[in-house]
Amino acid sequence: MTPEVARLANLIASAQRIMLVTGAGVSTHAGIPDYRGPNGVWRTQRPVEYGDFVRSHDKRVEYWSQKLAAASALADAEPTAAHAAAVRLEGAGKLEAVVTQNVDGLHSAAGTSGAKLIEVHGTAREAMCLDCGARGAIEPFLDAFASSGEPPVCEVCGGHVKPATISFGQSLDPVSIARAAQATDRCDLVIALGSTLSVYPAAAIPLDAAQRGVPYVIVNLGATDHDHLPTVSLRIEGDVGHVFPEAVDDALGR
Repeated sequence: MTPEVARLANLIASAQRIMLVTGAGVSTHAGIPDYRGPNGVWRTQRPVEYGDFVRSHDKRVEYWSQKLAAASALADAEPTAAHAAAVRLEGAGKLEAVVTQNVDGLHSAAGTSGAKLIEVHGTAREAMCLDCGARGAIEPFLDAFASSGEPPVCEVCGGHVKPATISFGQSLDPVSIARAAQATDRCDLVIALGSTLSVYPAAAIPLDAAQRGVPYVIVNLGATDHDHLPTVSLRIEGDVGHVFPEAVDDALGR
């Protein structure tokens, strides 16, 4: 164990209300590509913005085509060691919240409870009507699009349906943001895992905790936008899938 990982383990052992802020790096071992890395999705694919999705039939086709192409990776993905480590923290009574930018649903699949999980960018496991708010499993909508090539519409009201994720230009869910703010006020340690911390307002969540003096740890493979900030207590350059579980195992095994 490196000195940095040992220090993280000590912080985890001392804390009682840990807030995890997780990004794409937590799920890369599950076969889900990140967005901004060297082989990230946005290197080859331009995201469809929310306003364009609402206004343009062609953009809705493009959007659903992207989601259909990514569906197999999501369906085959299983939780990683990092997801399992978060569950162990909850089982030990040390977890205040998992605030995730990921939409893959793997924290839930691993066993993180709904009471602790805050998916600030939504979930790709469900689809949602933009007009009436009806929600359901995404698979029937993907199947319908694959068969017809036409963007699915709501069976209840006929409105536009999209995956229940937050697109560029779309407002975040106020309930999720309020829950994250409550966790920020309560936590006594915040750990950012596998995120470049470049997408706001989600990236501001750990900063709000750090600014009131809570220890702030960043674990990521590659630079983050917070690396230079004086409020960062510990920066570990490394693979989240190895570093975080090792630190949790050591902290809980004492």
